[in-house]
Amino acid sequence: MPFLTPVAPAITPDEFVRRPFLERIRITSTFWAENGFGTPRMVHVIYLMKMVVFYTLGGLLIISTTSDVGGITEFTSWWDEPIVYQKVVLWTLLVEVMGLGGTWGPLCGRFKPMTGGMRYWLRPGIIRMAPWGTKVPGTGGDTRTGVDVLLYAALLGSLVLALVLPGVGSSELLAMEPGTTGGLVRDWAIALPAALLVINGFRDKVVFLAARGEQYLPALIFSATLGYVDMIIAFKLLIVVVWMGAGFSKFGHHFTNVVGPMVSNAPFNPSKKLRLAHYRNAPDDLRPSKLAWFMAHIGGTSVELMVPLVLLLTTTPEIALAGALVMVVFHAFIISTFPLAVPLEWNVAFGFFAMFLFVGLPNDEGYHVSDFSNPVLLAAIVAGLVFFPVLGNMRPDLVSFLPSMRQYAGNWASASWAFAPGAERRLEELDLPAGLQVDQLQQAMKIDADAAELTMQTTLGWRSMHSQGRGLFSVMIGALGDDIDTWTIREAEFAANVILGWNFGDGHIHDDRLIAAIQRRLNFAPGEFMVAFVESQPVNRPTQEYRLIDAALGVVERGTWTVSEAVVEQPWLPNGPIPLTVTWRHPEYSPARAGAQAAPQRTAEPSA
Repeated sequence: MPFLTPVAPAITPDEFVRRPFLERIRITSTFWAENGFGTPRMVHVIYLMKMVVFYTLGGLLIISTTSDVGGITEFTSWWDEPIVYQKVVLWTLLVEVMGLGGTWGPLCGRFKPMTGGMRYWLRPGIIRMAPWGTKVPGTGGDTRTGVDVLLYAALLGSLVLALVLPGVGSSELLAMEPGTTGGLVRDWAIALPAALLVINGFRDKVVFLAARGEQYLPALIFSATLGYVDMIIAFKLLIVVVWMGAGFSKFGHHFTNVVGPMVSNAPFNPSKKLRLAHYRNAPDDLRPSKLAWFMAHIGGTSVELMVPLVLLLTTTPEIALAGALVMVVFHAFIISTFPLAVPLEWNVAFGFFAMFLFVGLPNDEGYHVSDFSNPVLLAAIVAGLVFFPVLGNMRPDLVSFLPSMRQYAGNWASASWAFAPGAERRLEELDLPAGLQVDQLQQAMKIDADAAELTMQTTLGWRSMHSQGRGLFSVMIGALGDDIDTWTIREAEFAANVILGWNFGDGHIHDDRLIAAIQRRLNFAPGEFMVAFVESQPVNRPTQEYRLIDAALGVVERGTWTVSEAVVEQPWLPNGPIPLTVTWRHPEYSPARAGAQAAPQRTAEPSA
């Protein structure tokens, strides 16, 4: 991969944009298998500098100068001070909620400017997504107001305050760790951002999810409410649930399809042969190979299920050290692949947490789960931690994939957007802090419109390599017919971040509620802006539920497809669209325009 220039498919951009849609999918998916996104390595170096200099060294400098533990050069003598864990959580939360952590930069569709997050959330008038706006008083509407801006600014200020205040002493801490000097963050100073995060989340779930509230909010609550030993044990339970929840979510058909595209996108993997070995017979057959299965379920699922359980229960320091190192390597591998949401800082934090919790404060020194003071409270904490992962896997329509702990599972709510020729430009009427991505690309990379379009459609090739892509494109073919070759098709993950300022693979932030908010502002004509949306697969069902949305009419079709029928197809659907079972259709909607090769359709049996 060149350092300064991107790699592109072996076709001129002007020729590419004239090809039929599924042929473009074949070009971009086979290109991704060999080259990933094709990003110049200079971009990855920028990300690494952000991770190492800004996040890691910057965080250590802030922590060391505000916590009375010693200078940054004395890190090895204070890395296991309890206040360090608390402030790493606060610092990481601050970085994420500002939009400077995951989903930052060009690998996430932010080419110029590279930052979303605070550029959006400190600005009134932007669309906001209240999770229960019709049910929770004071949270209705879909526009950020001055109140929202003040609440968000207050959250940032409270995190900064908690970071810079020195710690206070704790008798229980001193009894367990007589040599400690940093103390603990004040309870009220850590409770304040916790409360503000919840309030911001009720007003706009995007802010809550961007902060990774499903993981850091419990840590704040434990810090503010529990005694020292119970707090450390609760921290251990939290990270074990995150790991094991992610491991459990990888069962099924989806995750094997994730590994190949991840490895193909690893910028510092010099072996093209190794990248292509994750596919059965690239470029003709991009289904996962046996190596991809091994990496997914032995290197991934098994590690995330077994090692955390060993770390939680072992009282042997050598086993704890070995297990923690395994998890450090696990997170380092994820960093090396630069996954599309680029959560580098999160993986650095979790690698540190593994060492801090299970090596720095080992189970055999009074921090074992059996040392928790109150069995009833312990059971309540465990129940609280597993509640959303369990509910989210049973009813994914009710819970974001992040609290469900399906971060890398490949089983995601997803969507594709389709605009009639020229209609995408209507989004510019929203007066957003960033322009359309095709325009950002032309400005940032100094390329023409066709080259920018090719780059954007590479993300469709990436989506097609996952199970949902084949279903979504089958729905779109049925809806648009031959017009799909001339319409503008967008990966909703990227398209939505221009409007909301953040994206992390959570389809719930760009479902029919966002489309309705856009429609209230822009009034697209019927058939001008179409969205194919699919919900994550419930753990107890073999199907995924999709809905087709016309911005002007709302949901116009509902149905399902069988996941096992999606994963056996190639990304470019050479055998035609996968079969769809239509369960409902809007009376004013007519699918499959003239000449379309519509998806085979089954009629759902009427319910008894």
